[in-house]
Amino acid sequence: MGATIEVKYFNSFVLKKSNPSSNIPSWNGSTGVPQPIGGYPRTNTSGINSWAIEEARIRGGYNNTNVDFGVKAYLVEDEPNAVNRINSLIYSGIFNSRTGVNDTNVFSVGEDITKSADPANGSIQKLYAEDTNLIILQESKVSRALIDKDAIYSAEGGGSITNVNTTIGTIQPFAGNFGISRDPGSFAAYGYRKYFTDRDRNAVLRLSMDGLTEISNYGMYDYFRDKFSEITTSSSQGTIVGGWDIYNKQYVLSLQADTGFYNTLTFDESVLGWTSFFSYKPNQIFSIKSDYYTLNNGSLYKHYSNNTRGSFYGVTSKTSITFVFNPKISLSKVFQTINYEGSNGWQIDSFVSDSTGFDLSLNNNWVEYNDTANAVSSKPAIYSYDEGVYQENGVTYRIGFNRKENKYNASIINTSSARPEEVVFGGSMTGVKGYFTVVTASTDATTNPGGLKELFAVSSNYVESSY
Repeated sequence: MGATIEVKYFNSFVLKKSNPSSNIPSWNGSTGVPQPIGGYPRTNTSGINSWAIEEARIRGGYNNTNVDFGVKAYLVEDEPNAVNRINSLIYSGIFNSRTGVNDTNVFSVGEDITKSADPANGSIQKLYAEDTNLIILQESKVSRALIDKDAIYSAEGGGSITNVNTTIGTIQPFAGNFGISRDPGSFAAYGYRKYFTDRDRNAVLRLSMDGLTEISNYGMYDYFRDKFSEITTSSSQGTIVGGWDIYNKQYVLSLQADTGFYNTLTFDESVLGWTSFFSYKPNQIFSIKSDYYTLNNGSLYKHYSNNTRGSFYGVTSKTSITFVFNPKISLSKVFQTINYEGSNGWQIDSFVSDSTGFDLSLNNNWVEYNDTANAVSSKPAIYSYDEGVYQENGVTYRIGFNRKENKYNASIINTSSARPEEVVFGGSMTGVKGYFTVVTASTDATTNPGGLKELFAVSSNYVESSY
C-alpha cells in the first residue's frame, strides 16, 4: 500500500536583513538569518554582512500569520542531501516544439531515467551524440550508448539491435583500454572521426569506423610521453586544447603547462603524420563553415585571413624545418655542399652529423663528438641569398647561398671543436663528416618579410670519407 505524504502549498517572499553600516538598525527589526543555518550572505561596500531568506510568515516571526496558499509545492525528504554520481547519465522529459510540450525540467523519480557506466573507469568527462549513438568518454574508457534502441543478446552471446521504448540503451565499450583522462577540451570531431588525448596513458587517439587508433604512435610516441609528463606535475595538471582546422583539414592539438611552456602541433590524415608545429597558444579552437578560428586572452582570431606568413596574435615568428640527410646509410661521408629549390630567403641554422661513441676528454669527462656547421653568435651557419651579399672593390660576392638557374647552393664550412688526435678541424676543414646529418633551415628576417617562401627540395653533394 502506498504511503500518503502531506504536501503544503504557500506563497512566499524574501525576508532580508539590510545592514549598510554598523549604526543603522536592521530592516524591520529583523536580526537576519546567518549563513550556517540557511541564510544567504551579501556583503555591502562597508564589508558588513547582510542576509536574505525565503519566508512564508509575516515578518518571519514564530507563529506569525502565514500568507495564503499558492501554487508552490514542497515536501520534506528524510535525506535531502545531493548525490554526485560521476559515472551516471540522467535524462528529463521530452521537448517537442511542434506540439508545445516542454518537459525538460521534469525528472520523474517514478521512472527509470538513469543509466550508469562502469565506475571503475572513472568519471564521465565528455558526451558526443552522432546519429542514434551517444559516445561516452570516461577517464579510462570510451563507450557508446544506443539512443532510442537497445541491444538484445542471444544465449550464445550474439547480439542484435532492435527498436524499443528506451531513451538510452545498452552501453557498449570500444575495444582498448583508453579514455580521455580529465581533458574534455582536447576533443575534436570531423565527419565520422573523433580525436582526443589520454594523458594518463601518454596517447593521442582517433575514434573512427575502425575503432580506437593510437595516432601518437605515428612517429611521435616518445615526444608525447615526454610532453605529457612535463605538463602534468604533482602541483599542476596543465591544459590540453584540441580542435579541428576545417581550412586545412587537420587536427590541432596544444599542450600547455602552467609554467608558460606550450607546444601546438597538427595531425594530417592525408599523410598519417604530425606535420607542423605552430608558435601560437590558443585558449579554444573551432571551425565555422570553411573558416578556422581560435581564441586567445578573450580575443577572437580568424586564421588564413591575411598575407602575413608566420604571424599569430600580432607576433611574427620565423618558420623553420628540420630534416635528415642519410644517403648510403653504411657509408661514412663528407657532406660538402647544400642545395635547395624554392624561394630566396632561406638560411641554414645548423648542420650536425651523427654522434661518435663516448670518448674520454683531456679533462677526464666522457663526451660525444659531432662534426658541425652550426650558427655562431646568433649568426646562421649559411646565410640566405640576400643576407649573405657583400661588395669588395665594386664586385658583389656572397658568403651564403648563391643562385644558379633558379637553384640555390652553398659550401659547408666545418665549425667543430677539435677531437682527440684530430689534426685538421674547424674552419680549415671543408664539409661535415658523418654517416648522416641533421639540418635545420629557417626563413631569414629581411627577405620579403611576411611573404610566401617555398621550399620544394633539398639535397647535398658528398664524397666518401677517407677516414
